Amino acid sequence: MDVSLKPEQAEFIQTQIANGRYENPEDVIDRALSLLVEWEKSYDQWLQETRQKVDEGLKQIERGEVVDGEIVMNQLREKVKKAREEA
Repeated sequence: MDVSLKPEQAEFIQTQIANGRYENPEDVIDRALSLLVEWEKSYDQWLQETRQKVDEGLKQIERGEVVDGEIVMNQLREKVKKAREEA
């Protein structure tokens, strides 16, 4: 497989090699692909968990287990206010 890199990508790879972090371009690409695989797995897990939470939320709505939107917004505003005060 032939891959064309943008100039800034090639420069980044050369900088990583020059800094001694990697021995050659293949090492840089291997690391980048490993991180991408890791990220994709993490994203897939997040997506699955989010879908489950949405499904549960829809079931709660069907059962009438809901909170008024204005109450939720007020609670969120209070949390934001508190977080700013603590920062």
